Amino acid sequence: MRHDIQQNERAFSTKEVAEEVGIATTTVRRYGQILERNGYEFFKDGDRRIFVKSDVESIRAIKETSLTQDEAAQEVVAKQKEMLSGYNERTIATAGTYNQNLSDPKQTQELLQLLATELAASREMNVQLKQDMDDLKTTVSRLQQDHHVISSGVGNFSQKTHTKMDKMIEEQKTQYETLLEQEREKSEALQQELRQIREDQQKEWEAQNAFNQQLEVTVKNSKSPLERLLNLFRK
Repeated sequence: MRHDIQQNERAFSTKEVAEEVGIATTTVRRYGQILERNGYEFFKDGDRRIFVKSDVESIRAIKETSLTQDEAAQEVVAKQKEMLSGYNERTIATAGTYNQNLSDPKQTQELLQLLATELAASREMNVQLKQDMDDLKTTVSRLQQDHHVISSGVGNFSQKTHTKMDKMIEEQKTQYETLLEQEREKSEALQQELRQIREDQQKEWEAQNAFNQQLEVTVKNSKSPLERLLNLFRK
């Protein structure tokens, strides 16, 4: 566990690290994962990383390296372990002294110094958490406003769409009724023409029949004497 935080040392958020190093916040998280994969230790608040100045420099080292990212991470981890070894030895010695003899002013002062350092770090983390919470509230408020704007836009679009559809349906209905009326008029005109043709045919047939009857009478009345004689023999 890390014990290298200094008194009143500043804690950085992921966003602040990104601005400090000149990379995106997603890149900060990816570099952090690479470092942890190779054994690097971050201060943690649950699953959330708390960055201090040494962590910012570690992230910067990953960005500016000419090695592969894993190779650079291994070098950073080796340096961190070397640096933490001194802090770990001091912590163990202080804890043992605290258990054995609290009357030693020097050991008591070191213990109080360590507690003050941890308290300062906790305060910095609390300040950072409060800032992150304020940022989160601002983001939620902005998202709510965006949701309201989007909902209003969708509602207006839906209303306009329904209005256009109603207008199109009404126009199609009017056009259909017009075409239907035109077809009805054409049908009536055809039926009238057909009745007229039938009447003309009936008149022509009657005239032809009358002519035939008249012709037959004329033929009968104009028989020659020879035809009459032949008719007598036929009988």
